[in-house]
Amino acid sequence: MSKANPVGQDLWGVDITPLVPEVYADYRPLVVDALAFFLRHLSAPRLTAILAEQQALPSDASVAQRLMALLFHCPTLHKLGQVVARNRKLDPELRSRLQTLESMPGTTCGAAVKQVIQRELGDAVAALRLGATALAEASVSVVVPFASVAADASGPADGVLKVLKPGIEEFLEEELAIWSKLGRFIDERCEYYKVPPLNYAESLASIRELLAREIRLDHEQHNLTEAAEFYRDARSIQVPTLFPFCTSRITAMERIHGRKVTDVEAFSERQRRRLANSVIDALVARPVWTPLETAIFHADPHAGNLFFTEDERLAILDWSLIGYLGKVERVHMMQLLLGALTLDPQRIAREIEALALAPVDVVALRAVVDKAVGKLYTDMIPGFRWSQSLLDEASLSAGVQFSSVLLLYRKSILTIEGVIKDIFVGSSIGHVLPAAAIRQFVCELTARVLAPPSSRNFGTHLSNLDLFSLYWGGPTAAARFWTHQWQRWLTDLIGDLRES
Repeated sequence: MSKANPVGQDLWGVDITPLVPEVYADYRPLVVDALAFFLRHLSAPRLTAILAEQQALPSDASVAQRLMALLFHCPTLHKLGQVVARNRKLDPELRSRLQTLESMPGTTCGAAVKQVIQRELGDAVAALRLGATALAEASVSVVVPFASVAADASGPADGVLKVLKPGIEEFLEEELAIWSKLGRFIDERCEYYKVPPLNYAESLASIRELLAREIRLDHEQHNLTEAAEFYRDARSIQVPTLFPFCTSRITAMERIHGRKVTDVEAFSERQRRRLANSVIDALVARPVWTPLETAIFHADPHAGNLFFTEDERLAILDWSLIGYLGKVERVHMMQLLLGALTLDPQRIAREIEALALAPVDVVALRAVVDKAVGKLYTDMIPGFRWSQSLLDEASLSAGVQFSSVLLLYRKSILTIEGVIKDIFVGSSIGHVLPAAAIRQFVCELTARVLAPPSSRNFGTHLSNLDLFSLYWGGPTAAARFWTHQWQRWLTDLIGDLRES
Protein backbone atom coordinates (compact mmCIF):
# COMPACT_ATOMS: atom_id res chain seq x y z
CA MET A 1 0.00 0.00 0.00
CA SER A 2 2.94 2.33 0.58
CA LYS A 3 3.67 2.14 -3.13
CA ALA A 4 0.43 3.94 -3.90
CA ASN A 5 0.86 7.34 -2.30
CA PRO A 6 1.18 9.79 -5.21
CA VAL A 7 0.41 12.84 -3.06
CA GLY A 8 3.26 12.08 -0.67
CA GLN A 9 5.73 11.34 -3.48
CA ASP A 10 4.72 14.42 -5.50
CA LEU A 11 5.06 16.60 -2.44
CA TRP A 12 8.53 15.55 -1.45
CA GLY A 13 9.99 14.35 -4.71
CA VAL A 14 12.15 12.05 -2.56
CA ASP A 15 11.68 9.11 -0.25
CA ILE A 16 10.53 10.36 3.17
CA THR A 17 11.06 7.08 5.02
CA PRO A 18 14.62 7.98 6.18
CA LEU A 19 13.00 10.60 8.44
CA VAL A 20 11.66 7.74 10.57
CA PRO A 21 14.46 6.56 12.93
CA GLU A 22 15.89 3.09 12.43
CA VAL A 23 14.48 1.97 15.79
CA TYR A 24 11.00 2.59 14.33
CA ALA A 25 11.82 1.10 10.91
CA ASP A 26 8.88 -1.33 11.09
CA TYR A 27 6.52 1.67 11.13
CA ARG A 28 7.94 3.40 8.05
CA PRO A 29 5.33 2.12 5.55
CA LEU A 30 2.55 3.16 7.94
CA VAL A 31 4.02 6.65 8.44
CA VAL A 32 4.33 7.23 4.69
CA ASP A 33 0.81 6.04 3.96
CA ALA A 34 -0.66 7.96 6.90
CA LEU A 35 0.88 11.21 5.64
CA ALA A 36 -0.42 10.54 2.15
CA PHE A 37 -3.87 9.76 3.57
CA PHE A 38 -3.86 13.04 5.52
CA LEU A 39 -2.90 15.12 2.49
CA ARG A 40 -5.36 13.45 0.15
CA HIS A 41 -8.23 14.35 2.48
CA LEU A 42 -7.36 18.04 2.77
CA SER A 43 -9.63 20.44 0.91
CA ALA A 44 -8.52 21.28 -2.63
CA PRO A 45 -7.64 24.96 -1.88
CA ARG A 46 -5.43 24.03 1.10
CA LEU A 47 -3.71 21.19 -0.72
CA THR A 48 -3.10 23.42 -3.74
CA ALA A 49 -1.54 26.10 -1.54
CA ILE A 50 0.70 23.54 0.20
CA LEU A 51 1.86 22.03 -3.09
CA ALA A 52 2.54 25.50 -4.53
CA GLU A 53 4.75 26.31 -1.57
CA GLN A 54 6.60 23.03 -1.95
CA GLN A 55 7.27 23.79 -5.61
CA ALA A 56 8.56 27.24 -4.66
CA LEU A 57 11.22 25.78 -2.38
CA PRO A 58 14.75 25.47 -3.82
CA SER A 59 15.28 22.32 -5.85
CA ASP A 60 17.97 21.22 -3.43
CA ALA A 61 15.75 21.67 -0.34
CA SER A 62 16.18 18.79 2.08
CA VAL A 63 13.39 16.46 3.07
CA ALA A 64 13.43 18.03 6.55
CA GLN A 65 12.94 21.51 5.05
CA ARG A 66 9.97 20.31 3.02
CA LEU A 67 8.45 18.64 6.05
CA MET A 68 8.75 21.84 8.07
CA ALA A 69 6.95 23.84 5.38
CA LEU A 70 4.08 21.36 5.56
CA LEU A 71 3.86 21.25 9.36
CA PHE A 72 3.68 25.02 9.63
CA HIS A 73 0.46 25.12 7.58
CA CYS A 74 -1.34 22.27 9.37
CA PRO A 75 -2.02 22.96 13.08
CA THR A 76 -2.39 19.32 14.08
CA LEU A 77 0.84 18.34 12.31
CA HIS A 78 2.48 21.40 13.85
CA LYS A 79 1.49 20.10 17.28
CA LEU A 80 2.77 16.62 16.43
CA GLY A 81 6.10 18.16 15.42
CA GLN A 82 6.35 19.91 18.79
CA VAL A 83 5.69 16.64 20.62
CA VAL A 84 8.48 14.69 18.88
CA ALA A 85 10.96 17.58 18.58
CA ARG A 86 13.06 16.41 21.55
CA ASN A 87 13.22 12.74 20.52
CA ARG A 88 16.94 12.00 20.40
CA LYS A 89 16.40 9.10 18.03
CA LEU A 90 15.47 11.47 15.21
CA ASP A 91 17.90 12.65 12.56
CA PRO A 92 19.80 15.66 14.03
CA GLU A 93 18.83 18.01 11.20
CA LEU A 94 15.14 17.09 11.45
CA ARG A 95 15.25 17.31 15.23
CA SER A 96 16.82 20.77 15.11
CA ARG A 97 14.23 22.02 12.62
CA LEU A 98 11.31 20.56 14.59
CA GLN A 99 12.48 22.42 17.68
CA THR A 100 11.82 25.70 15.88
CA LEU A 101 8.13 24.77 15.99
CA GLU A 102 8.17 25.05 19.79
CA SER A 103 8.05 28.84 19.63
CA MET A 104 8.39 30.24 16.14
CA PRO A 105 9.77 33.80 15.88
CA GLY A 106 7.05 36.40 15.62
CA THR A 107 6.43 38.34 12.45
CA THR A 108 4.91 41.74 11.88
CA CYS A 109 1.53 41.87 13.59
CA GLY A 110 -0.72 41.65 10.53
CA ALA A 111 -3.94 43.51 9.85
CA ALA A 112 -6.02 40.36 10.26
CA VAL A 113 -4.71 39.80 13.80
CA LYS A 114 -5.22 43.45 14.72
CA GLN A 115 -8.80 43.24 13.47
CA VAL A 116 -9.44 40.28 15.79
CA ILE A 117 -8.01 42.24 18.73
CA GLN A 118 -10.11 45.31 17.92
CA ARG A 119 -13.29 43.29 17.49
CA GLU A 120 -12.78 41.27 20.67
CA LEU A 121 -11.59 44.00 23.04
CA GLY A 122 -13.52 46.96 21.64
CA ASP A 123 -12.90 50.19 23.56
CA ALA A 124 -10.41 48.47 25.88
CA VAL A 125 -7.85 48.53 23.05
CA ALA A 126 -7.43 52.28 23.57
CA ALA A 127 -5.79 51.59 26.93
CA LEU A 128 -3.19 49.29 25.31
CA ARG A 129 -0.15 50.05 23.20
CA LEU A 130 0.26 46.97 20.98
CA GLY A 131 3.68 45.85 19.81
CA ALA A 132 4.34 46.10 16.08
CA THR A 133 5.82 42.61 16.01
CA ALA A 134 4.36 39.46 17.52
CA LEU A 135 6.56 37.75 20.12
CA ALA A 136 5.89 34.27 18.82
CA GLU A 137 3.59 32.20 16.66
CA ALA A 138 2.22 28.87 17.86
CA SER A 139 0.17 26.19 16.13
CA VAL A 140 -3.18 27.93 16.64
CA SER A 141 -2.33 31.37 18.00
CA VAL A 142 -0.17 34.47 17.80
CA VAL A 143 1.33 36.12 20.90
CA VAL A 144 1.23 39.93 20.71
CA PRO A 145 2.98 42.10 23.35
CA PHE A 146 1.36 45.18 24.79
CA ALA A 147 1.99 47.91 27.34
CA SER A 148 -0.63 49.67 29.40
CA VAL A 149 -0.93 53.30 28.34
CA ALA A 150 -2.23 54.28 31.78
CA ALA A 151 0.96 53.04 33.42
CA ASP A 152 3.30 55.31 31.42
CA ALA A 153 3.94 57.68 34.29
CA SER A 154 5.36 55.03 36.60
CA GLY A 155 6.80 52.73 33.95
CA PRO A 156 4.77 50.59 31.51
CA ALA A 157 3.05 47.50 32.87
CA ASP A 158 3.50 45.01 30.08
CA GLY A 159 1.64 41.88 29.09
CA VAL A 160 0.74 39.71 26.13
CA LEU A 161 -2.37 38.88 24.16
CA LYS A 162 -2.63 35.30 22.98
CA VAL A 163 -4.83 35.68 19.88
CA LEU A 164 -6.38 32.85 17.89
CA LYS A 165 -5.27 32.93 14.27
CA PRO A 166 -8.02 34.02 11.87
CA GLY A 167 -9.68 30.97 10.28
CA ILE A 168 -7.94 28.50 12.60
CA GLU A 169 -11.24 26.97 13.72
CA GLU A 170 -12.04 25.84 10.17
CA PHE A 171 -8.55 24.46 9.62
CA LEU A 172 -8.61 22.53 12.88
CA GLU A 173 -12.12 21.18 12.33
CA GLU A 174 -11.11 19.87 8.90
CA GLU A 175 -7.92 18.22 10.19
CA LEU A 176 -9.54 16.62 13.24
CA ALA A 177 -12.12 14.99 10.96
CA ILE A 178 -9.25 13.57 8.89
CA TRP A 179 -7.58 12.15 12.00
CA SER A 180 -10.83 10.38 12.87
CA LYS A 181 -10.86 8.71 9.43
CA LEU A 182 -7.15 7.94 9.70
CA GLY A 183 -7.69 6.06 12.97
CA ARG A 184 -10.19 3.76 11.30
CA PHE A 185 -7.85 3.39 8.29
CA ILE A 186 -5.04 2.13 10.55
CA ASP A 187 -7.30 -0.15 12.60
CA GLU A 188 -8.48 -1.87 9.41
CA ARG A 189 -4.90 -2.46 8.24
CA CYS A 190 -3.01 -3.45 11.39
CA GLU A 191 -2.27 -6.89 10.00
CA TYR A 192 -1.03 -5.44 6.70
CA TYR A 193 1.35 -3.02 8.44
CA LYS A 194 2.28 -5.60 11.07
CA VAL A 195 1.55 -3.22 13.95
CA PRO A 196 -0.14 -4.13 17.25
CA PRO A 197 -3.98 -3.86 17.12
CA LEU A 198 -4.31 -1.13 19.75
CA ASN A 199 -7.62 0.49 18.75
CA TYR A 200 -5.96 3.48 17.11
CA ALA A 201 -9.30 5.10 16.27
CA GLU A 202 -10.18 5.38 19.96
CA SER A 203 -6.74 6.71 20.89
CA LEU A 204 -6.83 9.30 18.12
CA ALA A 205 -10.36 10.28 19.14
CA SER A 206 -9.05 11.13 22.63
CA ILE A 207 -6.24 13.19 21.11
CA ARG A 208 -8.74 14.92 18.82
CA GLU A 209 -10.80 16.00 21.83
CA LEU A 210 -7.72 17.49 23.48
CA LEU A 211 -6.60 19.34 20.35
CA ALA A 212 -10.09 20.75 19.91
CA ARG A 213 -9.66 22.43 23.31
CA GLU A 214 -6.64 24.36 22.03
CA ILE A 215 -8.92 26.88 20.35
CA ARG A 216 -11.14 27.22 23.45
CA LEU A 217 -9.21 30.01 25.10
CA ASP A 218 -11.92 30.36 27.74
CA HIS A 219 -10.98 26.83 28.83
CA GLU A 220 -7.31 27.78 28.92
CA GLN A 221 -8.12 30.77 31.12
CA HIS A 222 -9.89 28.45 33.57
CA ASN A 223 -6.89 26.09 33.44
CA LEU A 224 -4.52 28.97 34.21
CA THR A 225 -6.53 29.79 37.30
CA GLU A 226 -6.41 26.14 38.43
CA ALA A 227 -2.69 25.88 37.73
CA ALA A 228 -1.96 29.07 39.68
CA GLU A 229 -3.79 27.59 42.67
CA PHE A 230 -2.03 24.22 42.32
CA TYR A 231 1.42 25.87 42.36
CA ARG A 232 0.46 28.63 44.79
CA ASP A 233 2.92 27.53 47.49
CA ALA A 234 5.82 26.89 45.06
CA ARG A 235 7.91 30.05 45.05
CA SER A 236 10.26 28.72 42.36
CA ILE A 237 7.40 28.19 39.86
CA GLN A 238 5.58 30.92 37.97
CA VAL A 239 2.23 30.62 36.18
CA PRO A 240 1.20 33.70 34.15
CA THR A 241 -1.36 35.93 35.86
CA LEU A 242 -4.53 36.61 33.89
CA PHE A 243 -5.78 40.12 33.17
CA PRO A 244 -9.53 40.86 33.37
CA PHE A 245 -10.07 41.68 29.68
CA CYS A 246 -9.91 38.12 28.33
CA THR A 247 -12.40 36.85 25.72
CA SER A 248 -13.12 33.51 24.03
CA ARG A 249 -10.58 34.38 21.31
CA ILE A 250 -8.00 36.30 23.36
CA THR A 251 -6.17 35.46 26.57
CA ALA A 252 -4.64 38.56 28.19
CA MET A 253 -1.91 37.78 30.72
CA GLU A 254 1.33 39.00 32.18
CA ARG A 255 4.45 38.84 30.05
CA ILE A 256 7.13 36.42 31.20
CA HIS A 257 10.70 37.61 30.62
CA GLY A 258 13.22 34.83 30.27
CA ARG A 259 14.48 32.13 27.93
CA LYS A 260 13.52 28.61 26.90
CA VAL A 261 14.76 26.10 29.43
CA THR A 262 16.82 24.38 26.74
CA ASP A 263 18.82 27.56 25.97
CA VAL A 264 21.47 26.68 28.53
CA GLU A 265 24.72 27.00 26.59
CA ALA A 266 26.10 29.62 29.00
CA PHE A 267 25.01 27.75 32.15
CA SER A 268 27.35 25.82 34.41
CA GLU A 269 26.84 22.09 34.93
CA ARG A 270 25.43 22.78 38.40
CA GLN A 271 22.91 25.30 37.00
CA ARG A 272 21.80 22.89 34.26
CA ARG A 273 21.33 20.05 36.74
CA ARG A 274 19.33 22.28 39.07
CA LEU A 275 17.11 23.53 36.23
CA ALA A 276 16.49 20.02 34.89
CA ASN A 277 15.57 18.77 38.36
CA SER A 278 13.24 21.75 38.83
CA VAL A 279 11.38 20.86 35.63
CA ILE A 280 10.94 17.26 36.79
CA ASP A 281 9.89 18.31 40.27
CA ALA A 282 7.29 20.78 38.95
CA LEU A 283 5.81 18.78 36.08
CA VAL A 284 6.15 15.17 37.27
CA ALA A 285 6.75 14.91 41.01
CA ARG A 286 4.24 17.51 42.18
CA PRO A 287 1.24 16.02 40.28
CA VAL A 288 2.21 12.51 41.46
CA TRP A 289 2.97 13.20 45.12
CA THR A 290 -0.01 15.36 46.04
CA PRO A 291 -2.75 14.16 48.40
CA LEU A 292 -5.40 15.93 46.30
CA GLU A 293 -8.10 13.72 44.78
CA THR A 294 -7.29 15.10 41.34
CA ALA A 295 -3.97 16.61 40.31
CA ILE A 296 -3.64 18.87 37.29
CA PHE A 297 -0.73 18.19 34.93
CA HIS A 298 0.54 20.07 31.89
CA ALA A 299 -0.20 17.97 28.80
CA ASP A 300 1.96 19.93 26.35
CA PRO A 301 5.28 20.51 28.16
CA HIS A 302 7.54 21.10 25.15
CA ALA A 303 10.49 23.46 25.60
CA GLY A 304 8.62 26.42 24.08
CA ASN A 305 6.19 26.33 27.00
CA LEU A 306 8.88 26.25 29.69
CA PHE A 307 10.86 29.40 30.50
CA PHE A 308 13.71 30.09 32.89
CA THR A 309 12.86 33.57 34.10
CA GLU A 310 15.14 36.49 34.82
CA ASP A 311 14.57 35.99 38.58
CA GLU A 312 15.55 32.29 38.19
CA ARG A 313 12.12 30.72 38.42
CA LEU A 314 10.55 28.10 36.18
CA ALA A 315 7.66 29.64 34.25
CA ILE A 316 5.11 27.19 32.83
CA LEU A 317 3.23 28.66 29.87
CA ASP A 318 0.33 27.70 27.60
CA TRP A 319 -2.19 25.76 29.69
CA SER A 320 -4.58 25.00 26.83
CA LEU A 321 -3.85 21.26 27.06
CA ILE A 322 -4.08 19.73 30.54
CA GLY A 323 -4.97 16.44 32.18
CA TYR A 324 -6.02 15.31 35.62
CA LEU A 325 -4.40 12.40 37.47
CA GLY A 326 -6.94 10.84 39.79
CA LYS A 327 -6.15 9.51 43.24
CA VAL A 328 -7.25 6.02 42.14
CA GLU A 329 -4.68 5.85 39.34
CA ARG A 330 -1.90 7.00 41.63
CA VAL A 331 -2.86 4.47 44.31
CA HIS A 332 -2.79 1.62 41.79
CA MET A 333 0.62 2.73 40.51
CA MET A 334 2.00 2.68 44.06
CA GLN A 335 0.51 -0.75 44.66
CA LEU A 336 2.14 -1.91 41.43
CA LEU A 337 5.52 -0.70 42.72
CA LEU A 338 4.94 -2.47 46.04
CA GLY A 339 4.34 -5.63 44.04
CA ALA A 340 7.65 -5.05 42.26
CA LEU A 341 9.51 -4.44 45.51
CA THR A 342 8.22 -7.75 46.86
CA LEU A 343 8.80 -9.52 43.51
CA ASP A 344 5.13 -10.51 43.36
CA PRO A 345 4.03 -10.88 39.70
CA GLN A 346 0.43 -11.72 40.62
CA ARG A 347 0.02 -8.48 42.53
CA ILE A 348 1.59 -6.49 39.69
CA ALA A 349 -0.76 -8.08 37.15
CA ARG A 350 -3.79 -7.30 39.36
CA GLU A 351 -2.85 -3.63 39.53
CA ILE A 352 -2.43 -3.39 35.76
CA GLU A 353 -5.84 -5.02 35.32
CA ALA A 354 -7.28 -2.42 37.70
CA LEU A 355 -5.81 0.36 35.54
CA ALA A 356 -7.15 -1.14 32.31
CA LEU A 357 -10.31 0.14 30.64
CA ALA A 358 -11.45 -3.30 29.46
CA PRO A 359 -10.88 -6.95 30.42
CA VAL A 360 -7.35 -8.02 29.57
CA ASP A 361 -5.79 -11.13 28.06
CA VAL A 362 -4.62 -12.64 31.36
CA VAL A 363 -2.14 -15.06 29.77
CA ALA A 364 -0.53 -12.39 27.58
CA LEU A 365 -0.36 -9.94 30.47
CA ARG A 366 1.20 -12.50 32.80
CA ALA A 367 3.90 -13.19 30.20
CA VAL A 368 4.70 -9.47 30.04
CA VAL A 369 4.78 -9.16 33.83
CA ASP A 370 6.97 -12.24 34.27
CA LYS A 371 9.45 -10.83 31.77
CA ALA A 372 9.50 -7.48 33.59
CA VAL A 373 9.96 -9.12 37.00
CA GLY A 374 12.76 -11.20 35.51
CA LYS A 375 14.67 -7.97 34.87
CA LEU A 376 14.45 -7.16 38.58
CA TYR A 377 16.56 -10.24 39.29
CA THR A 378 19.38 -8.92 37.11
CA ASP A 379 20.16 -5.29 36.41
CA MET A 380 17.02 -3.18 37.00
CA ILE A 381 15.40 -1.68 40.05
CA PRO A 382 11.62 -1.29 40.45
CA GLY A 383 11.54 2.43 39.83
CA PHE A 384 9.97 4.87 37.42
CA ARG A 385 11.77 3.65 34.30
CA TRP A 386 10.89 0.03 35.03
CA SER A 387 7.20 0.75 35.68
CA GLN A 388 6.79 2.90 32.56
CA SER A 389 8.49 0.26 30.44
CA LEU A 390 6.16 -2.37 31.91
CA LEU A 391 3.02 -0.37 31.10
CA ASP A 392 4.27 0.32 27.57
CA GLU A 393 4.91 -3.37 27.01
CA ALA A 394 1.54 -4.31 28.52
CA SER A 395 -0.11 -2.07 25.95
CA LEU A 396 1.97 -3.17 22.95
CA SER A 397 2.33 -6.91 23.64
CA ALA A 398 -0.72 -7.75 25.75
CA GLY A 399 -3.16 -5.27 24.20
CA VAL A 400 -4.02 -3.64 27.54
CA GLN A 401 -6.15 -0.53 26.96
CA PHE A 402 -5.44 2.32 29.34
CA SER A 403 -7.55 5.44 29.83
CA SER A 404 -7.03 8.54 27.72
CA VAL A 405 -5.73 10.31 30.84
CA LEU A 406 -2.97 7.75 31.35
CA LEU A 407 -2.09 7.85 27.65
CA LEU A 408 -1.95 11.64 27.79
CA TYR A 409 0.22 11.50 30.89
CA ARG A 410 2.57 9.03 29.19
CA LYS A 411 2.83 11.37 26.18
CA SER A 412 3.61 14.23 28.54
CA ILE A 413 6.32 12.18 30.25
CA LEU A 414 7.99 11.34 26.92
CA THR A 415 8.07 15.03 26.02
CA ILE A 416 9.52 15.97 29.41
CA GLU A 417 12.21 13.29 29.16
CA GLY A 418 13.36 14.74 25.83
CA VAL A 419 13.45 18.27 27.23
CA ILE A 420 15.39 17.12 30.31
CA LYS A 421 18.11 15.48 28.23
CA ASP A 422 18.58 18.71 26.30
CA ILE A 423 18.99 20.65 29.56
CA PHE A 424 21.26 18.23 31.40
CA VAL A 425 21.88 14.70 30.20
CA GLY A 426 22.80 13.49 33.69
CA SER A 427 19.37 14.23 35.18
CA SER A 428 16.42 11.85 35.04
CA ILE A 429 12.90 11.41 36.34
CA GLY A 430 13.97 8.15 37.94
CA HIS A 431 16.33 10.04 40.26
CA VAL A 432 14.20 13.06 41.14
CA LEU A 433 10.85 11.32 41.67
CA PRO A 434 12.01 9.01 44.54
CA ALA A 435 13.74 11.94 46.27
CA ALA A 436 10.51 13.93 46.10
CA ALA A 437 8.62 10.93 47.49
CA ILE A 438 10.97 10.75 50.48
CA ARG A 439 10.46 14.44 51.21
CA GLN A 440 6.71 13.96 50.99
CA PHE A 441 6.85 10.93 53.28
CA VAL A 442 8.80 12.86 55.94
CA CYS A 443 6.14 15.61 55.84
CA GLU A 444 3.46 12.96 56.45
CA LEU A 445 5.00 11.34 59.53
CA THR A 446 3.05 13.32 62.11
CA ALA A 447 -0.27 12.84 60.31
CA ARG A 448 0.37 9.09 60.03
CA VAL A 449 0.44 8.71 63.81
CA LEU A 450 -3.21 9.76 64.01
CA ALA A 451 -4.45 8.27 60.73
CA PRO A 452 -6.51 5.05 60.49
CA PRO A 453 -4.29 2.11 59.46
CA SER A 454 -5.96 1.71 56.05
CA SER A 455 -6.08 5.43 55.16
CA ARG A 456 -4.26 6.45 51.98
CA ASN A 457 -5.04 10.15 52.31
CA PHE A 458 -1.39 10.99 51.86
CA GLY A 459 0.68 12.34 49.01
CA THR A 460 2.62 9.08 48.83
CA HIS A 461 -0.71 7.20 48.47
CA LEU A 462 0.43 4.52 50.92
CA SER A 463 -1.42 3.53 54.07
CA ASN A 464 0.30 2.41 57.25
CA LEU A 465 -0.93 -1.11 56.45
CA ASP A 466 0.82 -0.87 53.07
CA LEU A 467 4.05 0.02 54.82
CA PHE A 468 3.68 -2.87 57.30
CA SER A 469 2.94 -5.28 54.45
CA LEU A 470 6.11 -4.11 52.69
CA TYR A 471 8.09 -4.66 55.90
CA TRP A 472 6.69 -8.12 56.57
CA GLY A 473 6.95 -9.02 52.90
CA GLY A 474 10.69 -8.41 52.92
CA PRO A 475 11.68 -11.96 53.93
CA THR A 476 9.36 -13.44 51.30
CA ALA A 477 10.87 -11.19 48.63
CA ALA A 478 14.37 -12.20 49.73
CA ALA A 479 13.39 -15.86 49.53
CA ARG A 480 12.00 -15.37 46.02
CA PHE A 481 15.17 -13.57 44.95
CA TRP A 482 17.59 -16.16 46.24
CA THR A 483 15.47 -19.08 45.01
CA HIS A 484 15.53 -17.54 41.54
CA GLN A 485 19.28 -16.97 41.75
CA TRP A 486 19.94 -20.57 42.87
CA GLN A 487 17.74 -21.95 40.11
CA ARG A 488 19.60 -19.83 37.59
CA TRP A 489 22.98 -20.93 39.00
CA LEU A 490 21.99 -24.62 38.89
CA THR A 491 20.70 -24.28 35.35
CA ASP A 492 23.97 -22.70 34.22
CA LEU A 493 25.95 -25.38 36.07
CA ILE A 494 24.02 -28.24 34.46
CA GLY A 495 24.48 -26.63 31.06
CA ASP A 496 28.22 -26.36 31.58
CA LEU A 497 28.46 -29.99 32.70
CA ARG A 498 26.59 -31.18 29.63
CA GLU A 499 28.86 -29.20 27.33
CA SER A 500 31.94 -30.68 29.02
